[in-house]
Amino acid sequence: MRILGISAFYHDSAAAIIEDGRIVAAAQEERFTRKKHDADFPANAVAYCLSAAECEMAEVDHVVFYDKPILKFERLLETYLATSPRGFRSFKMAMPLWIKEKLFQKKLLRRYLGKLAGVKQWPGSLLFTEHHLAHAASAFFPSPFASAAVLTMDGVGEWCTTSLGHGRGKDLHILKEIRFPHSLGLLYSAFTYYTGFKVNSGEYKVMGLAPYGRPLFVQKILDHLIDLKEDGSFRLDQRYFDYCAGLTMTSPAFHELFGAAPRRPESPLTQREMDLAASVQAVTEEVVLKLARFARQETGERHLCLAGGVALNCVANGKLLKERIFDDIWIQPAAGDAGGAVGSALAAWHGYLGNRRSPDGRDRMAGAYLGPAFDQTEIEKRLTATGAVYTVLSDEDVIARTVDAIVDEKAVGWMQGRMEFGPRALGGRSILGDPRSPTMQKTLNLKVKYRESFRPFAPSVRREDVAEWFDVDVDSPYMLLVGDVLDRHRLPLGAGEAALFGIARLNVPRSGIPAVTHVDYSARVQTVHRDTNPRYWELLSAFKQRTGCPVLVNTSFNVRGEPIVCTPEDAFRCFMGTEIECLVVGNCFLRKEDQPSNLRQDYKDRFELD
Repeated sequence: MRILGISAFYHDSAAAIIEDGRIVAAAQEERFTRKKHDADFPANAVAYCLSAAECEMAEVDHVVFYDKPILKFERLLETYLATSPRGFRSFKMAMPLWIKEKLFQKKLLRRYLGKLAGVKQWPGSLLFTEHHLAHAASAFFPSPFASAAVLTMDGVGEWCTTSLGHGRGKDLHILKEIRFPHSLGLLYSAFTYYTGFKVNSGEYKVMGLAPYGRPLFVQKILDHLIDLKEDGSFRLDQRYFDYCAGLTMTSPAFHELFGAAPRRPESPLTQREMDLAASVQAVTEEVVLKLARFARQETGERHLCLAGGVALNCVANGKLLKERIFDDIWIQPAAGDAGGAVGSALAAWHGYLGNRRSPDGRDRMAGAYLGPAFDQTEIEKRLTATGAVYTVLSDEDVIARTVDAIVDEKAVGWMQGRMEFGPRALGGRSILGDPRSPTMQKTLNLKVKYRESFRPFAPSVRREDVAEWFDVDVDSPYMLLVGDVLDRHRLPLGAGEAALFGIARLNVPRSGIPAVTHVDYSARVQTVHRDTNPRYWELLSAFKQRTGCPVLVNTSFNVRGEPIVCTPEDAFRCFMGTEIECLVVGNCFLRKEDQPSNLRQDYKDRFELD
């Protein structure tokens, strides 16, 4: 039996297909359309999923959509009525789209699916799950646990913004929920907006900026913005927010409370934005820890599963791990809305159809390598068509030449195997570098990624070596847990260096792997496992053999504002538009100096800023 899951029409549209309960493929639409956070119907992602499952639409038994549009419309209508007449402008802007399309999403979906099936309207079974049930299902069903507490936290689904669920075998029940407008995700997004970053995109930047700041505003946030209870439940004082009735996240009362208007996007960052970021990060961690303690108490479970956009906050996840509230934690790698495609399909398989679940201690996301792959013949054909000049190497030589380039402090584009599902590149579509280089972080940010210099990079490390370098000794295959670099790898700071504040701290090497060590010695660790990505594991092994260091810099293969590359052509274009010096696609090895100069591109301003 095949079930197709779809998330769409808000942001990060995606599709996933399962076959007899096994996840066969999953991908986000943005990777195909090259439009970041693409919200349209994921026609390309669905077509890819059908291709991966070697079937056509007529052979799909059920299609499941990841939320219930009517309930979402009900929430919008009630919110507008409750805030009337203040919300009329926002109401007037939203209604035409709802009346024209969203209110009739069932028909719309049948029409889109019909196009793929070659008919006017797809006549098959079309199901709808609730948004947070899809998140919870994406967290629990693929997890390695037979039973677990399940926490979901995001901006908002239909009404729910935070839920506590309990999974056991094939059963998954939502026990409690916090409802809109009280939302931890929207609180974080309000600070994302206020510090001058784009909502639903820049939350990573706030998290990355936080270690440069001091949590000076924590008490102000707790006194005025959020009424936080011991069980983790909370309410937001709506006088300080504008997302219910207006077109912005924060209100004039918020600006008065913090003493200034929102920072203008792209204007210089100051210590104040860093302190604000540190403050909202600290409050978020406090809420997550309280929710987790309550989840443990309510369910009695030893394991915890997490999903929803807030679950992408790997710093909060790292704190949760260190608190040892649960014996083990598993986080859905596509924890945001894209993961709803997987969750809705699995919710139908186990919940709607009642199929059994037999966990064997391993997660079922296959390392998140669920996207398109290209065999060597196809890679050569596609690269040749672009005019690329490449050398085809043996398996051993690909590893050796790539290590040579990294040791020479070159930025290397690395495209191998299936594309990752979710926001993180995990060694399938990555840019790699030498973590020992004190200049690598700055070089990658400014000359390769074209993004803000403060943003940290993540280390990839073989699972068997992780405890030798970081205070983490658990699986972290999805880069969703932050740990600290061990003391023995840290470098002593001089008196002047220790007294530095803000961005001035960026240029001070703090460990033997400075390119992946944040200013507070933290690192967003990815453990690499031989069974899920053998070639990347071999590369790390060879780098360790050469240098004694089993760690590589791993950042996503894209530039700021661009979706992660999908095809060999995408990889070649990004290679030619940036200062990436070598590109490795399958067994093809490319050097920048060998490429025709007329194929050079300028990627710096190619994409809309994120």
